[in-house]
Amino acid sequence: MSSPQPTGLFASFSIDAAELSKSSINTIRTTLGVSGAVALIIGILITFWPERSAAVLTAILAIYLIIAGIAYLGMGIFSKGISGGARALDIILGILFIIGAIIAFMNLAQTTAVLAVFIAVLIGVLWIVEGVVAFAHLGDAPSKGWAIFFALLSIVAGIVLLFSPLWGAVVLFTIAGIALIVLGIVQIVRAFTFGRGVTPAA
Repeated sequence: MSSPQPTGLFASFSIDAAELSKSSINTIRTTLGVSGAVALIIGILITFWPERSAAVLTAILAIYLIIAGIAYLGMGIFSKGISGGARALDIILGILFIIGAIIAFMNLAQTTAVLAVFIAVLIGVLWIVEGVVAFAHLGDAPSKGWAIFFALLSIVAGIVLLFSPLWGAVVLFTIAGIALIVLGIVQIVRAFTFGRGVTPAA
C-alpha cells in the first residue's frame, strides 16, 4: 500500500525539479511566491493589528451571511420544483442569515468578541475531548510517556481556554499570525530556490 502523497507546501519539498519542464517549475515558483506573500501579509496584519484583523474577518463573515441569505431566499422564492416545506425553510434560513449579518454589522466589535469567545470555547472543548481520547488509547501508544504528556497538555490547555476564552482567543490569534509569517517566509524562500541549478526536463 503506497503512502499518501504530501500536499500544499510540503508537496514542493518532495517534487524533483529535474523531472519537470521549465514552465512547470515556473508555475510552482509563482504559486509558492504568491501564496507565501499572501500568508506573510495576513500573518503580519494578524500579529501586529489583531483587533482590526479580527474585525475585518468578522465583517467578511457578515458579508458571507448576507450572500448566503440572499441565495437561500432566492431558492425559496423561485425554486418551483421543490416542496412547499423546503421552500419555506429556505426562506426562513435566508431571513435569519440576513438578520444575523445586519446585527453583526451594527455591533461589529461586540460580534467580534462573541465570535472569538465562541471559537475559543469550541477549541477548548475539542482539546479536552482529544486529551480524553488520547488517554483512552494509551495502551496502543508506542511511547506512553509522550502520550500521557500530550493528553495532559491537551486537557489543561482546553480547561484554560474554557475559563479564559477571550484571553485564549487572543493568544490563539497571535500564534496563528506568527505561524502564517513563518509559513509565508518559508514559501517565498522556496519560490526563489525551487529548481535553481537544475536542468529542466524536455
